[in-house]
Amino acid sequence: MVAAAVEPLSPKSRRAIERSLRAARTRRAVGNSSPRKTVDMAKRPYGAGALSIRADSHGRASWYGQWRVGGRRVTRKLGSKREVGTRLGLTRAQAERRLQRLIDTETHAPVDERLSVGETGELLVAHLEALGRKRSTLDEYSSYLSVHLAPFFGDAPLDKVGKRQIEAFIAAKRKEGKATKSTLNYVGLLHSIFDFALRRGLCRENPVKLIEKPAREGASPDIRFLDAAELEAVLRAVPDDARGPTERALYLTAAMTGLRQGELIGLRWQDIDWPAARVRVRQSYVRGEFGAPKSRRSSRSVPLADRVAGELDRHFTRSAYKGDEDLVFCHPETGGPLDRSRLLKRFKAAAKRAKLRPVRFHDLRHTFGTRMAGAGTPMRTLQEWMGHRDSKTTEIYADYQPSDRESELVERAFGQGANSGANLSKSETNSQHQNGFAEPKLTPQDP
Repeated sequence: MVAAAVEPLSPKSRRAIERSLRAARTRRAVGNSSPRKTVDMAKRPYGAGALSIRADSHGRASWYGQWRVGGRRVTRKLGSKREVGTRLGLTRAQAERRLQRLIDTETHAPVDERLSVGETGELLVAHLEALGRKRSTLDEYSSYLSVHLAPFFGDAPLDKVGKRQIEAFIAAKRKEGKATKSTLNYVGLLHSIFDFALRRGLCRENPVKLIEKPAREGASPDIRFLDAAELEAVLRAVPDDARGPTERALYLTAAMTGLRQGELIGLRWQDIDWPAARVRVRQSYVRGEFGAPKSRRSSRSVPLADRVAGELDRHFTRSAYKGDEDLVFCHPETGGPLDRSRLLKRFKAAAKRAKLRPVRFHDLRHTFGTRMAGAGTPMRTLQEWMGHRDSKTTEIYADYQPSDRESELVERAFGQGANSGANLSKSETNSQHQNGFAEPKLTPQDP
């Protein structure tokens, strides 16, 4: 019998057999016959990333690393896995070292992007401006940044600002005498700066989340407002110059509608609904710009009392600017918005001429709130009229609400002949019981 000749394998067939053998060895290594498999390694320390083995469709195994930068997940191929008996590919230890180098390189921002608190804050303000944030908010943030945050944290990159530095900032502001609310506002902006940086991969964490913030102080129960006589005195003290008639109408409207200063300056004649006897608040003028009112609840309508309607009607007759789009309380010569700072100074001067105690323009708004609460207006209705977003803000006026029975209850409890309970003895009066002793009975021998 003649043995059949063995035909040599072609290079292509040899490569196919080698791929099959490698795939079989890899499948045995990963413990599954699936052509593509990810093997997760044991649980690792926080911040060390995750190391895994993945096999491709040809059975070739590779090391992969995975970690997080801010809120995003990063996955990188580290290299092929070394097979037993070869010197090609990475061992597990080599893959570990390469993963840590990548984490250190990509988690930390490049040198030219390692920005300070001040620089990142400027980027945040520019971003918010592009989103259409109100100018008053942007100016406020810029002020917090330039006056408080940037000078304290200096040129230190974000990754060098941690819990200890932020707590030192809070302590410094408290030592300067800043109110708790102001300090919380600064820290709130710092929180936003770090969140903004996290979303752009400029830092690894937001340390503001780790600090214990100071507790908010309760609102002062004392509010200043004008009584009826004081309001009339201020109106009489308004000077009879070119601005006087406008300011007199403005002060009365502020006190009897509760509108904020910016809402009064931005009020237009089309916002006065004469038939419905309402003043509709649709815009505000703050820091040189017309915009939406302070909050969504600030867009509202307020009752127009007869006295205010009469004053506005006379003011309309006098004004040279009577179009629907014209401002109600405009500059009498230019028709433009009144200057806020000058308006405040002239109001204080009028109050001083009226010999009032120190009052602010904003106290005209408090005058409306207290008088409406005193007239029995429900707090929910008053919140709508005042344009308060939070009902807790309106509750400062609750003490001025009347009650039909409160005084009656007090009279019943402390009125003449009232008894403090069944435990009083017949020989003991209420006052004696409350004082803790009975008045001694005098005998004829006592002086």
